[in-house]
Amino acid sequence: MLRTWQAVLWLLAAAIALSLVARVVPSAHFVPFARAQSYGGFAAPPVEELRLSEILAGPARDWDGDGVFDSRKDEWLEVVNTGAAPLDLAPYRVSDADSTIRYEFSGVLQPGAVMLVTGSMAETQQRALGRTATGLSLNNGGDVAILFRVGTGDTVRVDSRQYNSIEGAADRSTGWIDDPSSWVLFDKLNPYGGSGEPKGSGCAPTPGIRNGCPTPASETTWGKIKQLYLER
Repeated sequence: MLRTWQAVLWLLAAAIALSLVARVVPSAHFVPFARAQSYGGFAAPPVEELRLSEILAGPARDWDGDGVFDSRKDEWLEVVNTGAAPLDLAPYRVSDADSTIRYEFSGVLQPGAVMLVTGSMAETQQRALGRTATGLSLNNGGDVAILFRVGTGDTVRVDSRQYNSIEGAADRSTGWIDDPSSWVLFDKLNPYGGSGEPKGSGCAPTPGIRNGCPTPASETTWGKIKQLYLER
């Protein structure tokens, strides 16, 4: 009987002690992980909506449409607005590996739209700003195209693409179709059959429009169509 009362008294004392601790120490608030990601150090960096989409560093024809071929003026690159809203391009700049600003964007780019920048456009802007006219300065043997966003007190590197001499060869461009992390070689105008990377896709460069590689419709006859069904 004594031991029973001792046990009861011990449990009562423990309950009183826990009650006192609870009054002194505030209880912690549980924050679900999904909610915690939006606060403080858990915050994920925003995904940039403006991306590089295609680069042609080794022109061999009149890509800018001025009627004259010029290896510096006819090189080009394009950017695409991957977001769901119109995008102000004023904060964005493009450079090559030496980080010299080659072009300053302007205007508004609609969702899903692309903007083409040629070497001649870059030269015209550079002269207007009193800079040395160097164009986009995309080296055929390989280089890096870098997209920057200028903010208040800082400049952020938002996208870049390092390409090699295969991609920089005459009238070949490099770009992505569905996945910004997976670039392909658009080599229809100058087919690549070597063992290097990237392999040729057989697709043509698409300056100023969304990248793609449609399968051309093949010619056939009504007799061939009927034969296909008869063989099934």
